[in-house]
Amino acid sequence: MPGKDRLLGVTIVGEHAGDLLAEYVLAMKHGLGLNKILGTIHTYPTLAEANKYAAGEWKRAHAPQRLLQWVGRYHAWERA
Repeated sequence: MPGKDRLLGVTIVGEHAGDLLAEYVLAMKHGLGLNKILGTIHTYPTLAEANKYAAGEWKRAHAPQRLLQWVGRYHAWERA
């Protein structure tokens, strides 16, 4: 379903993959999506920050471009 923030599965390959995978398993078990992972405070610097980065990349790739353009034009009009 388009626009639905739902994790169906995760594949992580590399060193410490098991450490990174735990957060996604927890999110899938409790029906949380990438927006919740993105909004989670991750201690710095740790490997878990990679999960937040991945969630941010997903969000940027699925941003509603037409809505963002409309909002940009609206705010430009308001400032004028």
